[in-house]
Amino acid sequence: MTVSFEDARPDDLPQLAELLGILFTQEHELAPDAAKQLRGLRMIVERPSAGRIFVARDGARVLGSVSILRTVSTAEGGPAGALEDFVVRPECRGRGVGAKLLAHAIERARADGLLRLILLTDGDNVDAQRLYERAGFTRSAMLPMRLKL
Repeated sequence: MTVSFEDARPDDLPQLAELLGILFTQEHELAPDAAKQLRGLRMIVERPSAGRIFVARDGARVLGSVSILRTVSTAEGGPAGALEDFVVRPECRGRGVGAKLLAHAIERARADGLLRLILLTDGDNVDAQRLYERAGFTRSAMLPMRLKL
């Protein structure tokens, strides 16, 4: 397996939606809906000002993906990002693909001038939490809340 890390391309959208289907089946509060996922993915890929999607790729096959959506942090006084939708194909897990993809996304966020990244993870997903902590994320005392509009 020869893995490269790069920005997602429009022709990756079907594979990205498939990966989100895997992720949203695992997450407690989300449900897969390919049409919605494709619509959201397209909005990010076609508007780099909204954010970037990074992929781990072996040839034409997307092994994993992660999104960094852009915002402005008044606390940091500049651009910040939300790390979202991080997923690696189940058969590729445990091989370092996810850790390398996460490191690539963090480095690109730094290069893009982002001052902070935040993320949400399921409270019982200890494997993901360990991965994030190894990458330098720390736990926050802030409580995430949702309002579906």
